[in-house]
Amino acid sequence: MASFWLVSPSPTFLKPSFSLSRTLSAGASSSSSSSYNPVTITSSSSNAPNTNPYPNASLLLLGPFSQRRRRWSPSCVKFDLRRRAHVSRSSSSASTGAEKDDDEAAAKVSVEGSTWIDLYLPRQARPYAKLARLDKPIGTWLFAWPCMWSITLAATPGVHLPDIKMLTLFAFGALFVRGAACTINDLLDRDIDAMVERTKSRPLASGVLTPFQGLCFLGFQLLLGLGLLLQLNNYSRVLGAAWLLLIFTYPLMKRLTYWPQAYLGLMMNWGGLLGWAAVKGTIDPAIMLPLYISGVFWTLVYDTIYAHQDKEDDVKVGVKSTALRFGDSTKKWITGFGIMCITSLALAGYNAEIGWAYYASLGVASGHLAWQIWTADLSSPLDCNRKFVSNKWFGAIIFIGILLGRLLP
Repeated sequence: MASFWLVSPSPTFLKPSFSLSRTLSAGASSSSSSSYNPVTITSSSSNAPNTNPYPNASLLLLGPFSQRRRRWSPSCVKFDLRRRAHVSRSSSSASTGAEKDDDEAAAKVSVEGSTWIDLYLPRQARPYAKLARLDKPIGTWLFAWPCMWSITLAATPGVHLPDIKMLTLFAFGALFVRGAACTINDLLDRDIDAMVERTKSRPLASGVLTPFQGLCFLGFQLLLGLGLLLQLNNYSRVLGAAWLLLIFTYPLMKRLTYWPQAYLGLMMNWGGLLGWAAVKGTIDPAIMLPLYISGVFWTLVYDTIYAHQDKEDDVKVGVKSTALRFGDSTKKWITGFGIMCITSLALAGYNAEIGWAYYASLGVASGHLAWQIWTADLSSPLDCNRKFVSNKWFGAIIFIGILLGRLLP
């Protein structure tokens, strides 16, 4: 391929120190020239119009393998420098644009991955809010629903609504107790959490908070819970104190048994007993025992699905769960748990002489449980978490059914 150089003929700028071996004249044959030989084309003195925008210039074609020396012209140098400067600016602009796009994409991902805690709370408060799982309210819902069920079930049949004060107290109580339970769990499991992909970024496992800071925060949460517990009757206070035993010992169960989800069910649904006692001052075993058992079986369903997220890490770390215990038979087991949950709820409603609307809600709740179990992809952590979170709607369906069953006997 030939290289082309535009050169000015002015003697000031170009005085070739060599003579060309071949020259194209008006009568020479163009086929005799080689693409590897330098050729000079000079303008003709004919009357034909000159289409060259530079009439005083000549075009020097030098073969790329020519060994002859030539002198660079300033105009050529200036053109080359301008070209290089333009390419440099273009490359720099493209590089800057790419870096800007990367920064914007990273910022977008960061914002999308952020929670309201990262966006609105002061930096010093964020680790404590995450330690209490304030950015994941599903745990609070699962603590609160059994309390709401029993308080509403304890209401007088007819036009009387459940005790709004009790519903409010137990809503805040579920928030505080759930936060304290998470703090206790993270204090005891911080070494294990650091080895599990899903939990290694928790404040205590990652080292953002020290164990001493976690203990201080736990004391603060327990004081808040105590302030609510003192609003209740003495019978409820005793039940509340007994609840702490379950909360403090639950994190140890995964080291001892393949059934920590059953123990979690005892802990999560203890608030149901507490809610009835706060309204009635005592416990009615015929109603509350089936209601409590139904909550335990419900927990076995949703937390077994949830445990499938970590089953590979659990094997490496050496902790136990029903997900590992059941393995490929998980759906058969949780189907049985779901049937026992609905049956116990029906028995509790029957003993409480509740209205027909409650049983209609049980039909809807049964469909929701069946959907969870049949469609759960136990090999997908994302789908397991999605099914787990959907249980807030199961709790809401039962609550609405109890409310309507009391208002419409």
